[in-house]
Amino acid sequence: MITNQLETLWAPRMLSVLRIMTALLFFAHGSQKLFGFPASEFSPAAFSMMWSAGVLELVGGALLVVGLFTRPVAFVLSGMMAVAYFMAHAPQSFHPALNGGDAAVLFSFIFLYLVFAGPGVWSVDALRTKRFKVAGA
Repeated sequence: MITNQLETLWAPRMLSVLRIMTALLFFAHGSQKLFGFPASEFSPAAFSMMWSAGVLELVGGALLVVGLFTRPVAFVLSGMMAVAYFMAHAPQSFHPALNGGDAAVLFSFIFLYLVFAGPGVWSVDALRTKRFKVAGA
């Protein structure tokens, strides 16, 4: 009985929690690059590759926090983090723990998981799907 409750009741909710917390962390990376908050001395030049990454982190993170267009946004962000890992971290060392790329790897795989798992029940996407199902019924 308890296993069934975990799978049917809590798993979709915890998927939403995973999406929201991951997106908030990711959003913070974008706000740090673009606005210097949380405090950062690094400020990329406008329209540079790092600035573009900051825009994707900020906008993509915000969309994922609310769960809007989750699957396509997560797909783009997963690819972006894979590219970031192989461009910036992998050349320094083979091991993510040594090259500082462990966060990039985790972000990439969590976003890839969201492509297939979806946003969870607490999302704008879930609300839109319910509305379309009711309207189309």
